Amino acid sequence: MANKDPVRVGVLYSQTGVTSTIGKSQLQGTLLAIDEINEAGGLDGREMVPVVYDAQSTPAVYAQLAERLIIADKVNVILGCYMSSSRKAVLPLVEKWNKLLFYPTLYEGFEFSNNIIYTGAAPNQNSVQLAEFMTANFGARVYLIGSDYIYPYESNRIMSELVLQRQNSEKVGERYVALNATEADFRPIIEEIRNLRPDFIFSTVVGDSAACLYRAYADAGFDPKTMPIGSLTTSEAEISQMDGAGTGHFTSAPYFQSIQSDTNFRCLERLRRRFGADCVPNLCWEAAYFQTHVFANAFAQAGTDELAQLVPHVLGSEFEAPQGRIRIDPTNHHTCLYPRIGVVNSRGQFTIVREATRAVHPDPYMVTHSLGDWAAELSTLEL
Repeated sequence: MANKDPVRVGVLYSQTGVTSTIGKSQLQGTLLAIDEINEAGGLDGREMVPVVYDAQSTPAVYAQLAERLIIADKVNVILGCYMSSSRKAVLPLVEKWNKLLFYPTLYEGFEFSNNIIYTGAAPNQNSVQLAEFMTANFGARVYLIGSDYIYPYESNRIMSELVLQRQNSEKVGERYVALNATEADFRPIIEEIRNLRPDFIFSTVVGDSAACLYRAYADAGFDPKTMPIGSLTTSEAEISQMDGAGTGHFTSAPYFQSIQSDTNFRCLERLRRRFGADCVPNLCWEAAYFQTHVFANAFAQAGTDELAQLVPHVLGSEFEAPQGRIRIDPTNHHTCLYPRIGVVNSRGQFTIVREATRAVHPDPYMVTHSLGDWAAELSTLEL
């Protein structure tokens, strides 16, 4: 007789704390996908039941709750984590207990685990394209600013290497701020930027403090037409907190709400019907959404969430995501994605100004990352 017991999955995002705006959106993407999966018959006829915890934007809490999910709740699969520090906290636990983490966030690369599926962008799917765009349009003198943890340090190192391949390039400054930085913390940095006059600013500031940076920039009277901020971490979620201060700045990501596709339109409509009009879908929301479907499709083929049977069906699988048809690369557990560059418009959305014509394969170890390689060839749209 077929097993009809519900299938429990861990859902581990931050609903409170400094990264809760993104965390809530990731949770909404996950729960929307679970609703769709259950409405379509569940996991091989079994209901998919999320076991949801709030990790409070704190890596130690992520580790504690991941262990609870594995030991007390007996889940085999966890959908979760935003910051790299939270992934690093959970990684030894999923490896120790041989469980699987689906991780829906862009990250710094240079990692592989048999126990993680990485569905956010690797550096060759966002950093390369942003460096190409910013240096070609504004110049190659860059000022780097980030939050004080592993992802910004590594991301800034990669961006520096890319920019310094250009002629007349220079890293004019590099500064880090606490995760809970306020506008006052950015003022001395803004003054330094005023004196150094870089061609562009590269931001890896995350969470609520991103809005403080952009407001401090606006208060200083700087002009994004001549010295914009380029970012990988500033999405629609952060823009929604900025009171217009984000307008004219650039982000590189595989997904923006403004993608003109029926799949995206339908998905956004279902999201707003489920959670209300004040949702802020973004690149991490989209990855959280599609990775849940990737898991469900693999479960349907494997008939179980035991890793030995499940993972072979995850690897190489494809899904029609809002950004385009994604594929899990079987060689490195990362995802083939569609790089895009967007500029923030007056409506707080992104006007897409560059768009990949085909999926870019993940290269988490940046084996080839020179500017101008095929990965950075983006079709040109109107600025």
